[in-house]
Amino acid sequence: MKTPKQTIYGDRAFCYNCYRPKSSCMCRYITPIETNTKVVILMHPKEFKKVKNNTGRFTHLSLKNSELFVGVDFSNHKRINEILSEYESYILYPSKDAIDIAKEQLHPKKKLALFLIDATWSCAKSIFCSSTNLQTLPHISFSTQKTSEYQIKLQPQSNFLSTIETMQVVLELLAKQGLEDVPKERLENFLVPFYKMIAYQKELIQNPKSNAVRFKKRR
Repeated sequence: MKTPKQTIYGDRAFCYNCYRPKSSCMCRYITPIETNTKVVILMHPKEFKKVKNNTGRFTHLSLKNSELFVGVDFSNHKRINEILSEYESYILYPSKDAIDIAKEQLHPKKKLALFLIDATWSCAKSIFCSSTNLQTLPHISFSTQKTSEYQIKLQPQSNFLSTIETMQVVLELLAKQGLEDVPKERLENFLVPFYKMIAYQKELIQNPKSNAVRFKKRR
């Protein structure tokens, strides 16, 4: 990966690529993978502002065949409507009619696209209800025994996963269905930037004074 460009806001340098402060840039840990599935990440503006703990951008940067859009109403979004017309599209959205891909096989007749909403549940519902072009898409979900490793952020329920953890599980399940052929070791390394971010933030929590001193020295 090329060295990410950086910009300065006030006294802190920020990375253009992951939008995190230079001091906590995780780009060096990201190794993008190629997938058969087109992944479309719809990020709520409120989530976009969560620079410190948002994993939606990590997910996008980790997937070569992905696109990320920020907004609420995507009904008339030109690029998204192009994708919808070109791909057989599904949306990851839990509902009573959702296809559990841990139990049911998908049979796409053309290239597969997966829409993933990156937001809290209430904001995700807002995007879904505002975007009329998403409402006719078939829903998929998955069942898993995995629990989130996001130790520094309380999840609404024990079985809730972060965006990047969710994407790893989905890719693993699609691989079992023969729809993905990403090498197992690449999938296992998919969460490396996520784990590095957690370790960094835990260090900040455990050593706030020493990190404050380091920040002052960088200034």
